[in-house]
Amino acid sequence: MKTSLGPIALLGTSADPPTLGHQALLEGLLRIFPKVVTWASDNPLKQHRESLEHRHALLNALVNAIANPQLQLIQDLSSPWTLKTLEIASELWPQEELIFVVGSDLAVQMPNWENPKAVMKKARIGIAPRQGWPIQKDQLNTLKKLGGEIELLPLQIPASASSQVRNNSNLSHIPKAIWPLLFEQNLYGLSSK
Repeated sequence: MKTSLGPIALLGTSADPPTLGHQALLEGLLRIFPKVVTWASDNPLKQHRESLEHRHALLNALVNAIANPQLQLIQDLSSPWTLKTLEIASELWPQEELIFVVGSDLAVQMPNWENPKAVMKKARIGIAPRQGWPIQKDQLNTLKKLGGEIELLPLQIPASASSQVRNNSNLSHIPKAIWPLLFEQNLYGLSSK
């Protein structure tokens, strides 16, 4: 008889580029869940500055720097559609409870996702509070009306945003582990010169 791994936290991200907020979120999830899985994806509601291939490489560098065996990057979960991602995850871990993690900034978008009721049936939703994006009670009620089992995660994620890097080439928001890739590839207008 196969033993359960326990709940699996699933975190898809644009990682355009990964920030200290992404790092804090991954490390925080590792303190809560026995297994955390992440991947880089295309968000249909965003314009991405760098290719998915580059963003995957950056996220992979961050995952390698965190160096925790409970954390895995599984790029095969990547899809612009959450429901498709959750279907793949359900096939990979048919016996496990899945917790799909979003930052509080994305909670307001979830009712507008493709087939949100089906998403809510496939996984519990873990919302990570992000500084500057407080959770509103009406947002939670809307998600619950869609059938979602919502869990506010006991985390406090810094307000660092990928857009600050894209708009200002600001390294202060980027984990040092990904700097070499940024410079080598001259991503986001950053170079070592």
